[in-house]
Amino acid sequence: MSFGQRLADGVASGMGSWRFIIIQTIIVALWMTLNVVALVNHWDPYPYILLNLLFSTQAAYAAPIIMMAQNRQNERDRIQANEDFRTNVEAKKEIEELQLRLNSIEVDKLDKILSILEKMEKND
Repeated sequence: MSFGQRLADGVASGMGSWRFIIIQTIIVALWMTLNVVALVNHWDPYPYILLNLLFSTQAAYAAPIIMMAQNRQNERDRIQANEDFRTNVEAKKEIEELQLRLNSIEVDKLDKILSILEKMEKND
């Protein structure tokens, strides 16, 4: 995998976790609390325009990165499905061969039984 692919997978994995959601919630709550409680210097007063800008920037970068990771996952799934299909085809061929062998064994048994019965009839 290239550096970009590894980065996209890592970002998607990190952003799609409870850890990320909890940390981001704590940061937002802290941001709002500090801006409400600040007695003198409100660096981002309500309605928190700077915070909204940060979220918009995060979303603008996160969405395409997550989509790249999803595309990679789709490719991995497609490869796995093809491998499963090939395995199933091979298994089907083996099962069909076993079925033919079992049928020939049954035919041989029936032939032997018939020959034994014919010998028994001749002896009677």
